[in-house]
Amino acid sequence: MVQTPPQPETETLLLELPRSLKLYVTQEQFEALAASNRDLQLERTAQGELIVNPPTGWESGKRNSRITGQLDRWDEEHENLGQAFDSSTAFILPNGANRAPDASWVSQERWDALTEEQKGTFANICPDFVVELRSASDTLKSLQEKMQEYMDNGARLGWLIDPQNRTVAVYRV
Repeated sequence: MVQTPPQPETETLLLELPRSLKLYVTQEQFEALAASNRDLQLERTAQGELIVNPPTGWESGKRNSRITGQLDRWDEEHENLGQAFDSSTAFILPNGANRAPDASWVSQERWDALTEEQKGTFANICPDFVVELRSASDTLKSLQEKMQEYMDNGARLGWLIDPQNRTVAVYRV
């Protein structure tokens, strides 16, 4: 069973950061920030850099809903093969990064091999299949790097969907 950490006591702080300034957090600090800021889409690089992803606009939200819905329908039709996840699910990759693909799937065999502790708040696993959907605020380069990170950490298949350029890049082992 995946557990969400209790929400710690918090203090609201408005902080504006110049783009040149980067914030670095430990895994434990990241988990506390995520628990305190459930409305934010947070990620953490392997080096510990905190990434705050802004909410998407309606077009990306609609596209992502369709992608997640299609993956969910496929997962239900093949219920014993694995577990599907939506964009609110973050994973701890083998390199230590906390990443939340727009849609993902983990084979049942790999999921069942995790201990309850490894499933924890953020499962210690790289999904077998990941989807990233480029939104208006994403750069293509950053998403390509993120897709390569997934592949380097054990993903077997990835789709980078870029509506702006009307392309889909397929990553596979």
